[in-house]
Amino acid sequence: MRTLQRKSIEYRKTILRIIKAANAGHTAGSLSCIDILNVLYNYVMDITPQNFSSPQRDRYIQSKGHSVEALYVVLADKGFFPAAELDTLGRFRSHFVGHPTRKVPGIEHNTGALGHGLSVSVGLALGAKYRGSPHRVFTLLGDGELAEGSSWEALMAAGHYQLDNLVIIVDRNRLQITGSTEDVMGLEPLADKFAAFGCAVRSCDGNDVEALTQALEQLPFVRGKPNLLLAQTTKGKGVSFMEDVARWHHRVPADEEYAAALRELETAEMTL
Repeated sequence: MRTLQRKSIEYRKTILRIIKAANAGHTAGSLSCIDILNVLYNYVMDITPQNFSSPQRDRYIQSKGHSVEALYVVLADKGFFPAAELDTLGRFRSHFVGHPTRKVPGIEHNTGALGHGLSVSVGLALGAKYRGSPHRVFTLLGDGELAEGSSWEALMAAGHYQLDNLVIIVDRNRLQITGSTEDVMGLEPLADKFAAFGCAVRSCDGNDVEALTQALEQLPFVRGKPNLLLAQTTKGKGVSFMEDVARWHHRVPADEEYAAALRELETAEMTL
């Protein structure tokens, strides 16, 4: 567990570094979801550079495409491409752009238009069921994108087809670009809504790698039902002055802020 905790800190430092160098990126959302990606790629999913062409491997769709910096950092660490390529983020002719693209090794599907990733994931999971394949489909949604009706259409289909090979994780940080999700478009009671659409719902601290591993070890939550994990997170997690502050949605830290953020993360690393 300590290894995963250290990875989360290192991932956060790298996210900040590449966003700072590119002078662009979705800072707080990437910090919010990085623990989820850490646990998925390093503990739960069967996805590696070696098996990526295999039809039997797991699938991962990042519906929350704007937090792609977190995904790039994890894929580099897993060896899908040289870590030095992260330094090309946002540069002319670089494939490392602001949303996932299949031109980057390890990325399953182009995403970024919010509300589409779950529909794609439902299709992949349904196809696996029809073929009798044992692989699972994982998708990460931002809570702000749940205002998109397509997400609820996809959930209805997932429940109807009893897609217990589908694992939906919601990064429930309660903030979106314009403010609180509950002010923009109220979502609560969210767990009840997911249950009403046929999902087996669980909740955990989405910034605690131990809580995430314990929750995901229980898959499938209920046979014959899509798995829905409400990951209760903090936007900007790991950097105190970014936490729960909407303006850090895609703000790039100034030099002094960047130095202060790194000091906080290095202190956290030393305490492990």
